[in-house]
Amino acid sequence: MSNPTSPPKPAVDPGELFEDPYGVYGRLREEGPVHRITGTDGLPAWLVTRYDDVRQALADPRLSLDKRNATQGGYRGMSLPPALDANLLNMDPPDHTRIRRMVSKAFTPRRVEALRVPVRRTADRLLDSLSGQDEVDLIAFYAAPLPIIVICDLLGVPQTRRADFRAWTDALVAPDPTRPERAREAVGGLLSFFTRLIADKRARPADDLLSALIAVRDQEDRLSEDELMSLAFLVLVAGYENTVHLIGNAVAALLAHPEQLAALRADAALLDRAIEELARYDGPVPLAIRRFPTEDIVIGGVTVPAGETVLLSLAAAHRDPRRFPDPDRLDIGRDAGGHLALGHGIHYCLGAPLARMETGIALTALFDRFPGLSLAVPPHDLRRRPSMRSRGLLALPVRPAGRPGRSDLHASAG
Repeated sequence: MSNPTSPPKPAVDPGELFEDPYGVYGRLREEGPVHRITGTDGLPAWLVTRYDDVRQALADPRLSLDKRNATQGGYRGMSLPPALDANLLNMDPPDHTRIRRMVSKAFTPRRVEALRVPVRRTADRLLDSLSGQDEVDLIAFYAAPLPIIVICDLLGVPQTRRADFRAWTDALVAPDPTRPERAREAVGGLLSFFTRLIADKRARPADDLLSALIAVRDQEDRLSEDELMSLAFLVLVAGYENTVHLIGNAVAALLAHPEQLAALRADAALLDRAIEELARYDGPVPLAIRRFPTEDIVIGGVTVPAGETVLLSLAAAHRDPRRFPDPDRLDIGRDAGGHLALGHGIHYCLGAPLARMETGIALTALFDRFPGLSLAVPPHDLRRRPSMRSRGLLALPVRPAGRPGRSDLHASAG
């Protein structure tokens, strides 16, 4: 075991990281399993890069998500008001267990399956607007609206309240360092949004998830008011943000690898396996949510002191050749089971069944309608969001080019 005493390495150059994240993380992974680095906030952090270590750490109860376990004067992170901060991404058991149990019933396989027909109907309606266009941004017109509509319908967010939601979320998850006021404005907008929404649902409850959570708060007293608002905030943001990027990255990867798209079209039974491989190959979350050891802990042979910030690199783990042979190659026939794109352990993504279903339908409906779909720019010219927290496209310009029709994928996910 070792405990490096040398000063932390400088933060990875953001430009280099955005240009070639898998190359940067891959180099660090091969240099060693754990690195003491300077984070983007200027404070020390420990970066874990190898699959086995990352997977084990994700499920280790000694690695806390509760910021109160951070070293005093250390981790600062995103600043949110208590009404948005009392969410599952900042909690350990028993509070995490209590709150997760309340919302998990909304994402059971049976409930998700009941959404299949409405989701396909929504996807088809969005694709109607693409017909006849020479070029279109698939993120703006398809990959982003689809998850927003689905999660807002699930929560019960009225259509009139959805207009600003994407802009607020983008400002929080991918903040512009030259315009810090935008993140503050987004926090204020979201806080006002959820305050009004909960008040409306209290006055006029309906058959939706948010009304049910309000009933738990008001009638059973199993949620605080901050926990109620924070839970609604997390479900809405996570249900939108990660699925947008999962769909967008998947479409971009398939269009950049036409032989893989052809194989998928030739064998509809590959769809489920393809979704897992696409999540591994270019997932929406490069780094898991930060963690804080509750005691000195050994990771990859390195002792990490209690309270210091631990960053788990999912991007590095997913390209670890010790776990995935030839990891830089997209192979939809690969058994990518065990990927960590949707988490692992007690913090495994609640919405994983919904995200998988939405992605399968999004791909199927898209290539059903436009079998000749192609990228309008070379793959290396696609612009990514400047974010350490998420990996997604700013835009995905495509040429629909195909005539309306049905591909072989329809049998699997229609």
